[in-house]
Amino acid sequence: MTEVDVNPQFGAELKDAFKPVNAWVSNGISWLDDIQQFYRERSVIEREYASKLSALCKKYADRKAKKISSLSVGDTPTMTPGSLESASLTTWSTQLNAVESHAAVRDKFGVDLISQLADPLRQISTRYEELRKSHVDYHSKLEKERESSLSDLKKVKGKYDGVCQEVENRRKKSESSFDYNKTKAQAAYQQQLLEMNNVKNTYVISINVANKLKDQFYHEYVPELLDSLEDLNHTRVAKLNSYWLLAAQLEKTAFAQSTEHIDHLASEIPRNNPKLDSLMFLQHNTAQSQEPPNLTFEPSPVWHDDETMVTDESAKVFLRNLLTKSKVQARELKLEADKQRREVENAKKVRENVRQGKDKRDEVEVVKATFNLQERFHEVDRKRLTAEVETSTIMSVVGDLSLGAKSHNFRSQTFKIPTNCDLCGDRIWGLSAKGFDCRDCGYTCHSKCEMKVPAECPGEQTKEEKKKLKTERQEQAQTTPAVAEGTPSNGASDLPALDRRDTMNSLSSGYAASAHRSVSGSVVSIKPAAEEPAEAAAPKPKPSISSAASKRRILAPPPSQYVSPPPVIEAPKSSNPKGKMLYPYQANDDGEITVDEGQEIAVLEPDVPDGSGWMRVRAGSQEGLVPTAYAEVTAAPSPIQPTSPGLTDRPGSTYSNSSASLAGSVAAKKVGPAVAPRRGAKKLQYVEALYDYEARSDAEWTMSEGDRFVLVTKDSGDGWAEVEKGGQVKSVPANYIQEV
Repeated sequence: MTEVDVNPQFGAELKDAFKPVNAWVSNGISWLDDIQQFYRERSVIEREYASKLSALCKKYADRKAKKISSLSVGDTPTMTPGSLESASLTTWSTQLNAVESHAAVRDKFGVDLISQLADPLRQISTRYEELRKSHVDYHSKLEKERESSLSDLKKVKGKYDGVCQEVENRRKKSESSFDYNKTKAQAAYQQQLLEMNNVKNTYVISINVANKLKDQFYHEYVPELLDSLEDLNHTRVAKLNSYWLLAAQLEKTAFAQSTEHIDHLASEIPRNNPKLDSLMFLQHNTAQSQEPPNLTFEPSPVWHDDETMVTDESAKVFLRNLLTKSKVQARELKLEADKQRREVENAKKVRENVRQGKDKRDEVEVVKATFNLQERFHEVDRKRLTAEVETSTIMSVVGDLSLGAKSHNFRSQTFKIPTNCDLCGDRIWGLSAKGFDCRDCGYTCHSKCEMKVPAECPGEQTKEEKKKLKTERQEQAQTTPAVAEGTPSNGASDLPALDRRDTMNSLSSGYAASAHRSVSGSVVSIKPAAEEPAEAAAPKPKPSISSAASKRRILAPPPSQYVSPPPVIEAPKSSNPKGKMLYPYQANDDGEITVDEGQEIAVLEPDVPDGSGWMRVRAGSQEGLVPTAYAEVTAAPSPIQPTSPGLTDRPGSTYSNSSASLAGSVAAKKVGPAVAPRRGAKKLQYVEALYDYEARSDAEWTMSEGDRFVLVTKDSGDGWAEVEKGGQVKSVPANYIQEV
């Protein structure tokens, strides 16, 4: 056999062919059992002299012939091997021929075969099998890690689809809302749109991370594992050569008369270079690599979009924070990865010393320790790669946003006292680290808001300065929550233009196409499109229920604080709000009444903001239902209170359910607008005041014990309820009222 000039490398040539390589190495290791079993059987036969010995050689020559293909080129070669056999099999054939030439066997030689060959071969076969299984287990871990990265990507994709669906739902809700919740619905749609953009960016980043991890798997981890298997096979062949040499030496001593045959056998065995078997296997198993394609952006089925990252101002805040965090992590993880890489290299050197006999440690334990080090190194390296890909992805789109950024020095915090988020203004709830605060300026925020906080930390502040900043931030967050998020809050006209192709149009609600819904209150004004004035196109904004100091106030005050205020002097008032008909209406169903244009009415049960579009009235001696849009309602007289020192007159409410402002343009119309199908008079829930209460802002009702209101919204957890009286909806402490 000639010397080998080519150095085969399974990792570089075979890449992801782990299964055939593993099977081939396994065949080589299991073959050791055949060899050691051969020596055991030969030990018995040696005592029966030449006849038995010749039969044994023929038996194993036949057995070898059956395994030529699997031992030479593996179980599934890509090229037909023909009649070739590997270098090891050729050497084995030479040894069988030498054994057949022996005619005499000594008892001592038979004993030596057991003690010096069979038992050691069984031991090294067991150890090499453990090494091979370690490679298989490690490959399984790598595959699980690869599948885990793909599973994480699927989760991010599912989250992206879900948030897209939620954006669509909120958009439809915003379009279909026509009550006092219109502004809330639009703000919720804006917030969900921002969340969708952030989730989309996270999804795009996750795709790049998954692709990089996939590249590492197919171009680094698996090739490295294949090289290790090749090295294991080289070690096995080299070890097998040493035992064959020992067997040859025993035979040389035992058979002095067969020196010539034994010398020939001894000269052939060292020529069995382990690389020869690997080279032959490589030549017959080279195939086209089946690496999967790179992952690409998949748009949501309900929100058609492309893979372009969102780069508006709100998204830049999120990307700047993510970039700053990723850059720091990339630097730290690179140092840690370099350290662990050196540890892995040192472990590999130890294994090499063990193979060369310079180190007496057990090779199986050394390999297991090496794989453990590699596993920890891969975990850190994947995190490093993730941080670097996040950094490069963001910088390639929007540049280095971290330059000039004054990031907050946040720390995870559990707030033991009521604390509001400085970004969104909502309460930070939870018992275990549900938010963050800045060590320098005292900025507080939810965990979910951390990445949305602008990098505008003023630096280390004193205690008084922190309090001042806290007040300013809370006022800003509570008065303009949408601006705090970096988005407009002026309604549907400010929404960003979206390119939605091939999606289902919003369904018609069944109302007239020309209907115009007012968001000023519970009364819905519907006029023909031809008569709609230009100034009525913009909806009347709903007044804020709370000022900067009262948006979702901390808690409703205890009843004892407001018991026995100055007496309220009730002005003479009618029992019900009054109004007049803007259009004539002819009753079409039971429970409705016929009224004329301009006829005076008394409102018995007004329509509520989320009502049916009908109200119960008294017109003369008749009582029944009429469309809310056909009438103009004036508020009932309010109670007159005596002037108290220290109390200023409260300004009149700007919030009204009257549609008079929209009705003037169609006063001459004799036919009213289209109305919603009547579902019957809505049964209202009334409440009664248990205590006296003085309003602190225009968004609250002043009430006396025994006053009655229409309940609009019950206590949602903040201690306040919304009630309606005289066509106006305001808040009162929930524990000051009871249902009647």
